[in-house]
Amino acid sequence: MQFPYHFRDPSLAELALTHRSAGKPNNERMEFLGDALLGAIIAEMLYETHPKAAEGDMSRLRAQLVNGQALAVVARELELGDQLKLGSGELKSGGFRRDSILADAFEALIAAIYLDGGFDACRTTVRTLFAERLAALPHASKDAKTRLQEWLQGQGLPLPQYELVATEGEEHARIFEVHCMVSQPMTVTESGRGSSRRLAEQDAAEMVLSRLAGVQEGQ
Repeated sequence: MQFPYHFRDPSLAELALTHRSAGKPNNERMEFLGDALLGAIIAEMLYETHPKAAEGDMSRLRAQLVNGQALAVVARELELGDQLKLGSGELKSGGFRRDSILADAFEALIAAIYLDGGFDACRTTVRTLFAERLAALPHASKDAKTRLQEWLQGQGLPLPQYELVATEGEEHARIFEVHCMVSQPMTVTESGRGSSRRLAEQDAAEMVLSRLAGVQEGQ
């Protein structure tokens, strides 16, 4: 995918793609700003395209679009991993492939666009990148945890188990990682990430649902 914005000041893009492992200055502050900008613009898009959706439904849909794994997918499509500036340790351990690093760099890049071209340029870029993704969202009114629980109950199977496995980041930008585990009809464990434990659990449940759906389609 071609990146839909041309920087007037390339140094902003370079800073956005500089991970903290490479020293200072790095993209941590830009990541904080980009996260807020991205959330606001996606919220606006959902407000426009889902006029009958309740607040909770729109929050769940936004979480599907801006969770760490989803943003890492966008970053890979833009080939941001090839452009990251990493410290030697992260470089050797394959940090350019890590979801969290890719997602953070993408958020920082959104901030860089805002700083380079203003809010309208930032808004246009986000809308371009997410229009098809938003159109592909299911219009489900129930969140992923509820849908997973109801599916398992309908099959007479044990309920899923959720485990908080990691917490990363500064106090103002904490990221939670949760494992969702089901034992039947097959053993599945998926990881989810989010800015709260609740959002991380929803992300993990969505991943488990996708795995189970794939198994059913293959039968």
